[in-house]
Amino acid sequence: MASQPGPSRLTLSDLPLTGTGIAVVVSCGMIVAGAGWLISAIVLVAWVGTLWLSLPEPRIEVRVAEEPALSRQAMVDLIEPFGVPVLMLDGQRIAAANAAAREEMGRHIVGQDARVALRHPEAITLLDMREGSVTVRGLTGPRSIWQVRRVAIDDRLSLIDLVDRTAEADISRAHTDFVANASHELRTPLASIIGYIETLADPDARIDATTTARFHATVLRESKRLQHLVEDLMSLSRIEAEKHDLPRDHIDLGQMAESIGGEVAATAGDHRILIETQDAIVQGDRQQLDQVIRNLVDNSMKYSDASRAVELRVVQVGNEAVLSVTDHGEGIHPDHIPHLTRRFYRTDPGRSRAAGGTGLGLAIVKHIVERHRGRLDITSRLGIGTTVTIRIGLVTPSNSVTLPDRANA
Repeated sequence: MASQPGPSRLTLSDLPLTGTGIAVVVSCGMIVAGAGWLISAIVLVAWVGTLWLSLPEPRIEVRVAEEPALSRQAMVDLIEPFGVPVLMLDGQRIAAANAAAREEMGRHIVGQDARVALRHPEAITLLDMREGSVTVRGLTGPRSIWQVRRVAIDDRLSLIDLVDRTAEADISRAHTDFVANASHELRTPLASIIGYIETLADPDARIDATTTARFHATVLRESKRLQHLVEDLMSLSRIEAEKHDLPRDHIDLGQMAESIGGEVAATAGDHRILIETQDAIVQGDRQQLDQVIRNLVDNSMKYSDASRAVELRVVQVGNEAVLSVTDHGEGIHPDHIPHLTRRFYRTDPGRSRAAGGTGLGLAIVKHIVERHRGRLDITSRLGIGTTVTIRIGLVTPSNSVTLPDRANA
């Protein structure tokens, strides 16, 4: 802020001493020579007045009050609450890092040369610029992707902020993979159907009745497979659209599991499913929970030893309803387990397709469980079998509803 100058005044001290002295001496000489006091005084006043008028305009000095600079500690305090990692650089040295940066990159980076801390060619290129932005891959992990931006504060200080783009890249990659996989899964049965129909429609093809019947059966099987795939894709799309809406119905998960298990056992053989359930009231979507149970039971029956029963259980553990489905098949290698809920992921693609699987069953289960704010766990031992467990919170007594007794239902 500039200070306001006061009015400027000229004083006798501002007059040139040499010119004033000469004027006085001349006036005195005139008096000695007999010119008289009056004339000498007039000459003196005129001379001094001329000197006064010839003076330059006075120089007005304006002093600017310096604004107090933001202290370095204040800047550190300013970046600390930021949710994204932020580094403050003094030249090329990291003078400060907020909590998010220390968590991602370690506390040891404070005081380090930024080139050593960032360690990537793209980031080092940014450090050679005063301002700019680059994309850095693998900064905090093998698959991590960060948008790194540098902003200059003054000749010495600058700020670097880092925005994590890993999730966006993963989503984009997942969408790309999904489209590619869905196209492949749809194209395979369509190609089979078209091939057999073209053969049957060829007037020059000499096909006997047995071969014709076999071709028709294949076309029907592939058509149903295509139908199931489209239904699963539509189901998955609906579930994802509703995943943020918490279901409101109160459902006895034990009673539902018992009903579905009995229905499946009636068609697959009484000794194929062992059912043990308890009353367990949860807040859920009846159609989706029905789909979960059927998918899990269907999967277990496909891969279980035919001589051993699939075990379907619902029990209360603490404040949770625990649904588990166990098969006694070959088991799953531990390397596959983290990927089982990915769309179209199969441990044995040939066997899965032969059994009529679409590769979307566990992906659908996962999304339904997430919508119900539950947890999905898969455990398996090679040569022994696999257990899929789902935990969903029980309805509290204050929110429960009165259900008919099972004996009278």
